Amino acid sequence: MGKTAAQASGAVAPHWADIYADRIIREKGPLPKEQGGKKREEYTCASGITPSGTVHIGNFREIISVELVVRALREKGQPVRFIYSWDDYDVFRKVPRNIPNAAEFETYLRWPITLIPDPYGREENYARGNEADLEKLLPVVGVEPDYIYQAGRYRKSAYAAGIRKALENRDVIRRILNQHRTHPLDDSWWPISVFSTFTNKDTTTVLSWDGAWGITYRCEQTGNEETLDLRTTGAVKLLWRIDWPMRWAEEGVDFEPAGKDHHSEGGSFDTARHICNEVYGVAAPVSFQYDFISIKGKGGKISSSTGEVVSLQDVLEIYQPEVVRYLFAGTKPNSEFAISFDLDVLKIYEDYDKCERIYFGAEEVGEKRRAKEARTYELSQVSSVPGELPVQIPLRHLCNFLQINSGDVAAALDAQDGSESWSEEQRRRLERRARCAWNWVTTYAPEDFRFTLKDGSEEPVECSEAGRAAITALREELAARYEQYDEKGLAEAIYRIAGEAGIEPKDFFVLMYQVLIGKTKGPRLAGFIRTVGRDRVLKILESY
Repeated sequence: MGKTAAQASGAVAPHWADIYADRIIREKGPLPKEQGGKKREEYTCASGITPSGTVHIGNFREIISVELVVRALREKGQPVRFIYSWDDYDVFRKVPRNIPNAAEFETYLRWPITLIPDPYGREENYARGNEADLEKLLPVVGVEPDYIYQAGRYRKSAYAAGIRKALENRDVIRRILNQHRTHPLDDSWWPISVFSTFTNKDTTTVLSWDGAWGITYRCEQTGNEETLDLRTTGAVKLLWRIDWPMRWAEEGVDFEPAGKDHHSEGGSFDTARHICNEVYGVAAPVSFQYDFISIKGKGGKISSSTGEVVSLQDVLEIYQPEVVRYLFAGTKPNSEFAISFDLDVLKIYEDYDKCERIYFGAEEVGEKRRAKEARTYELSQVSSVPGELPVQIPLRHLCNFLQINSGDVAAALDAQDGSESWSEEQRRRLERRARCAWNWVTTYAPEDFRFTLKDGSEEPVECSEAGRAAITALREELAARYEQYDEKGLAEAIYRIAGEAGIEPKDFFVLMYQVLIGKTKGPRLAGFIRTVGRDRVLKILESY
């Protein structure tokens, strides 16, 4: 595969995704290779989550981080498998507040989430509903992993050998875990949990293991005892800290990041690394820790269990897919940042557009900056990089046109200079941006940013004689010489007209905003008048 444009520049400041791709190749060795008795023809990069609630944008950080490294590996000509594990055989521990009839779901606490009905009636179970919501969105942002459903794997006894190996090394695992525990695990501890076949709950006690495939347990709710064969049962599951390294070995995982809570000393990644090596005989994957994401105006870590989350769907309502990718590609994983829904949205779009202009050479910067921005832009694209600089309409400007046209996307775009020459792809991209802009204006924009353009049928605004004289003079000026003015010239004319009428310019601005949009402030007046157009402005000013 050829070099990317950023790499071809010769002044590359390596992107973090490229750095980790190189590290994977260096530490895991060139392909093909032998690992765990299997011939490896590709690198495996992994991510995963428990679908215990809405998959939030914080979870998405891991997914997109892996995808960026996968993309970097593929651009280096390396074969890669990108797997995403749904840990849908985990226990249902807490009822999220955002599901309907939440009280009814208390019955299912301690069940595996794959056996719980979907409260919305859309999918076969609760876990699948949360999975499907994300799976339909990930291709929109260029993420298409191979999905592994852990409930299906466990219930088919696919991990019987891995579970038995953990049982055989029970003392080794306990020693590893106890190195980081205040209260050590005693001899009665087992590395497994059992879902009772009588109640579906994991409120059980392991009584014994026969040294081969047999596990005997007691259901604490019913008092029943039962012996299960690991080769045929789906009721036995490894505890999380053992399940993770077992699957690293099973899938041959070469790379998987984790949140900083997992990467703390003695955390789940630390213990999993030792278990992977000492019990399953393979090296742990290359990894890095990523930081948490907050929502602008809200502090703390996002959590699915509360039900109060911001999902990828919520973010895509406001940010076009390339800008979503840009947020993550342009931020180092170990840096905390906030997803903004306030006025920062305008700045984020401006930053993306600037990055795009730099990539296509439409804006000059230093060579090192250009290389950095170019690589970020490449990784921000959902698929391939456009062949030429896309038509750019600043989001602020687009918001004004949409409000002038009451949210009519087609009308707002048709009003742009040169719109008749856009290609279908250019228009499609701009329509997507316009929909995001309208969603932001109507849902999140500050009140003083919003407006509705009058149509001239309203009662005139009460004003002084000087104010009315200034309005009349401006109306006559626009009727006679509108085409002669650019924005700067029109602004100068407005100041002149105010002075000649004996009214302070700032007071004239307030008056004109009241006349045009019924507010005391708004977009820059001269530019706004040109955006609205002479005919519509004159119609509003007719009654003055």
